[in-house]
Amino acid sequence: MRHVDPAGTGRAGAQAQPDDHPLPTPGTLPDTSVTDPAVNHHVNPRTDDLAVNPGTDPAVNPGANPGMNPERSSGTNSGVGRAVNPALNPAVDPDMNEVVGRDDLLLVTLDTLRYDVAAELAAQGRLPNLARHLPGGVWERRHAPGSFTYASHQAMFAGFLPTPATPGPHPRLFAARFAGSESTAAGTWVFDTPDLVGGLAKAGYHTACIGGVGFFNRRGALGSVLPGLFAESHWEPGFGVTSPTSFEEQVRRAEQVVAALPAGRRLFLFVNVSALHQPNWFHLPGATKEAGDSRETHAAALEYVDRHIGRLFAAASARRRCFAVVCSDHGTAYGDDGFTGHRIGHEAVWTVPYAHFFLDHGEPTT
Repeated sequence: MRHVDPAGTGRAGAQAQPDDHPLPTPGTLPDTSVTDPAVNHHVNPRTDDLAVNPGTDPAVNPGANPGMNPERSSGTNSGVGRAVNPALNPAVDPDMNEVVGRDDLLLVTLDTLRYDVAAELAAQGRLPNLARHLPGGVWERRHAPGSFTYASHQAMFAGFLPTPATPGPHPRLFAARFAGSESTAAGTWVFDTPDLVGGLAKAGYHTACIGGVGFFNRRGALGSVLPGLFAESHWEPGFGVTSPTSFEEQVRRAEQVVAALPAGRRLFLFVNVSALHQPNWFHLPGATKEAGDSRETHAAALEYVDRHIGRLFAAASARRRCFAVVCSDHGTAYGDDGFTGHRIGHEAVWTVPYAHFFLDHGEPTT
């Protein structure tokens, strides 16, 4: 178990002594998380993957590929459902059994981003840093697995990323072992844990979360569920929806997380970007709080994210090649058909932008 140092840097410290945590009240479980209240940086001893099987830890055994499943590598796909599209195009449908254990992984959720706004800005050349990584320079149109942050992320962390908005079945990148699955394909990385985060930890990855919206703030039981899946999690008010500099602060923390990790250790980094979520009026010059948020301020928030996302990509690929998934968890309505907000069944909410791609080692910041 690691300690968080008093300065809040999150670097590993001394082992906790037996009296560091009081004995629990009879009939209750002890709180085994370690917290620095100044920055809300958590290390979760239950999922801290620093002690792993050396035979499958790439840091100890560079030749190990913990993502390989013997059944799947033999091509039988036994017990995990029907194979879909066994002939893979590596540029579009990478074999995740080769990726996991070899590359670092980055999942970025652009919380609340609408597909139509993202597609328009990419087509207009207003997202230069994102667009140069999007396959063909365009976002893929997909359907969200949920209509609000909590539901959508629970699904994504179970392997259900946004689904292509065309008839399927569509092979998934990640999937829990589940008999009868019609979206588990030859290139799907299958895990035997309840969630993807735990599966990657078991495969030797250090898992780190940089939260944004309130479901990641650990300020209550509900806000602790999603970050609690990770070995290391970070949130502070500067990362939240009311901060005009939220994404810059999140990127700075991501750079620190990467720099603190041993070079040989594989990393799964998750960043929930809060900048697009309401309120976002302050990202558009001349907009006012009284006028409120609009489709235009939503677009300005995405341009703000694009200006800084190159630094995040550079950090994620600083140690080795990185496989990145960048997507929205759900959209939001700005008066569409009389609706405002999300957690509703509307086209503006369930249709989201999606992309996955490789970041080469040493990716430039711009």
